[in-house]
Amino acid sequence: MSAIAFSYLFVAALALTLSLKFWLATRQVRHVARHRDSVPAEFADRVPLVAHRRAADYTIARVRLGLLELVLGTIVLVGFTLLGGLQLLHLALASTLPDGPFVRQLLLLAAVVLISGLLELPLSWYRQFRLEERFGFNRMTMRLWLADIAKGTVVSVALGLPLAAAVLWLMRRAGDDWWLWVWALWMAFNVFVLILYPTVIAPIFNKFEPLADGPVRRRVEALLERCGFASKGLFVMDGSRRSAHGNAYFTGLGRAKRIVFFDTLLSRLSGEEVEAVLAHELGHFKRRHVTKRVIASFALSLAGLWLLGQLAQQPWFYQGLGVTVTEDREALALILFFLALPSFTFALQPLASLLSRRHEFEADAFAASQANAQDLVSALVKLYEDNASTLTPDPVHSAFYDSHPPAAQRIGRLNRLAPHPVRAVA
Repeated sequence: MSAIAFSYLFVAALALTLSLKFWLATRQVRHVARHRDSVPAEFADRVPLVAHRRAADYTIARVRLGLLELVLGTIVLVGFTLLGGLQLLHLALASTLPDGPFVRQLLLLAAVVLISGLLELPLSWYRQFRLEERFGFNRMTMRLWLADIAKGTVVSVALGLPLAAAVLWLMRRAGDDWWLWVWALWMAFNVFVLILYPTVIAPIFNKFEPLADGPVRRRVEALLERCGFASKGLFVMDGSRRSAHGNAYFTGLGRAKRIVFFDTLLSRLSGEEVEAVLAHELGHFKRRHVTKRVIASFALSLAGLWLLGQLAQQPWFYQGLGVTVTEDREALALILFFLALPSFTFALQPLASLLSRRHEFEADAFAASQANAQDLVSALVKLYEDNASTLTPDPVHSAFYDSHPPAAQRIGRLNRLAPHPVRAVA
């Protein structure tokens, strides 16, 4: 393939992806707005019209902000590639550090990440202190926001720079099969982070307290024993410091797994509803969804690194994306690959979303077998309302983006699993 042909191919893929994303966003805005003034019948007894309208407005605002992010992200992408920004940055570092090719490449990676992060900051600030604030979700102060950025930067540097250095070294020293060694390193790094996250990384950002003794803890422990699930501990996270959104999650590996509840979740749900939500999360483990997703992620990363290994040897790959440098190309190959890849893979997004939604249905079915399906229905409706999640998403937009089934489908299935199907009443 020639460089010009690859440039045209990249532009075509980028244009197609942009058009598709704009079309999906337009569908979502129109569909949600059209149903803004009417609560779906299955939710009419539980969700008031004012909450339904708030969810519609929140959804539309997020979609419109996402379009702005898409436009700015595309400008940055084109600036780095076709307009030669990456080439200029590489040459600037080469003139500054003419005798340090390895350090120069590491700094090039860091510079691209830094520039991208700085360009995203204004929209990140707007999302947190304007959009989330307008809909009553933001509880973060400017001081905490800046502290999170500083802490996140330190953690990223501490973990990312050694990984990047090791990858660049392997690309240069491990021969034609370097991509296989990098894949092994990437797998080991992910396992290392999973082990480190619960006890070292997460406490940097949030406080974790053991779940207090009481009816909720007894219900949770009984559920864990009933399901044969080994946990290292039950914890409550101070999510309310940052947001009014609620959640619960598992973290860790093997018997070191922790169960974490947001304090906002516990303050809103009853003991029965917390049990049902946790039963759903346990369903992901019992149905081996986590294992399947990890295997799929590692398989895709192997395929991606193999592809990168082939492209990194082709001059047209660099030239087609605005880079004509012929020496020290390892960092350039990494950057160009990860900049260009999303434009070629977005069309596969519905497949990933479909598989994720199937897992959610299976986890719901498991929850209905271990807890009361009606309690899960009640909990989900509360979470939809509290998080301002639209009950009327556009079906096509949902098929592309949503990892969870639409509310009506999910509630409908749970009602069919319940001994006595009910409408969505808490």
